[in-house]
Amino acid sequence: MIFDWTYLILVMPAVIFSLWASVKVNSTFKKYSGIHPISGMTGAEAARRVLDANGLYNVRIEHIHGNLTDHFDPRTNVIRLSDKVHGVSSAAAIGVAAHEAGHAVQYANGYVPLKLRNAIIPITNIGSRLAMPLILIGLLFSGMGNQFIYIAYIGIACFALSTVFQLLTLPTEFNASRRALRSIENSGLLRGDELDGAQKVLSAAALTYVAALSVSIMQLLHLLMVVGGNNRRR
Repeated sequence: MIFDWTYLILVMPAVIFSLWASVKVNSTFKKYSGIHPISGMTGAEAARRVLDANGLYNVRIEHIHGNLTDHFDPRTNVIRLSDKVHGVSSAAAIGVAAHEAGHAVQYANGYVPLKLRNAIIPITNIGSRLAMPLILIGLLFSGMGNQFIYIAYIGIACFALSTVFQLLTLPTEFNASRRALRSIENSGLLRGDELDGAQKVLSAAALTYVAALSVSIMQLLHLLMVVGGNNRRR
């Protein structure tokens, strides 16, 4: 079911695209980490500036270890910035930090795609755990009755929840980047080549979400073809 021609044709190109996007974001971040802004502001300071400009004085900023592990946690109202972002003064660090602050602003303003994405996280987690076991059970026992093929399709529906999640992630991430760049420019955190560097870092990061969606869609199509083909052979 995994290493067949449909997998190679449908899924592998998306996987390769995803790997390239990951390399791209890391290399772009490294490149623009070498551009140090005139302001001398660190990522944490930039995030604080964006938050305060939007009246979000209650959102905390914390340091978290790791490489590009930056994120906004709406459950605790905390932005966590990684080693190369939190206390670092660079165009890349400020771009990433402002992006995470953009997510905090989205949450505070009730940005609909973010609310929908957060709402489906629990069922997406359950679906991702159930998807493959249900599909395998359905395929293995399909010869014993039509009900087992239906079980396989239920598994595919569970898998499709992750595709919906990835789909909702795209507008959320693009919007956070737009907010970040607008805030950076309006507040004068970065200028000229500095701002251009932050924009390229965020554009490279956006590619990783496009790649994740493409992988999910291709995997979904592959599963539909496998289960559908099994059903026609019966």
